[in-house]
Amino acid sequence: MLQVNTIKRGLQKGLNTFITLIKIIIPVYALVTVLKYTSLMQILSTWMAPMMGYLGLPGEAIMVLVSGYFLNIYAAIAVMTSLDLAPRAITILGTMIGLSHSLVIETAIIKQLKIKTTLLVILRVILSLVAGFILNILL
Repeated sequence: MLQVNTIKRGLQKGLNTFITLIKIIIPVYALVTVLKYTSLMQILSTWMAPMMGYLGLPGEAIMVLVSGYFLNIYAAIAVMTSLDLAPRAITILGTMIGLSHSLVIETAIIKQLKIKTTLLVILRVILSLVAGFILNILL
């Protein structure tokens, strides 16, 4: 039988985790929104075009990666639908986002488990980029 103290501790830890996530999600979401509606995204797109070329993607696809990496898969899909992308580019982006998504949120959750997150985040991003590069060659 569950004790009242167990329920209280669980609710308190859940509330603390929720507050931590909100402190991270809201600023990141605001930053991506500002980038999307200002000329900064165009500048970023032009600047990132050479790197995105190695992945077989247009410069604008950086918007998909930024939203997927920092927000979530659904934000990346929303950005992806607003761009005119070929099925090949969608496949590459989908794979990359599938391997490395929601980095901020998942890092905050993993940190609560007392696991070192820096190496994990770097590994996920590198794996995502390598997978995009390989798919660019194969497709």
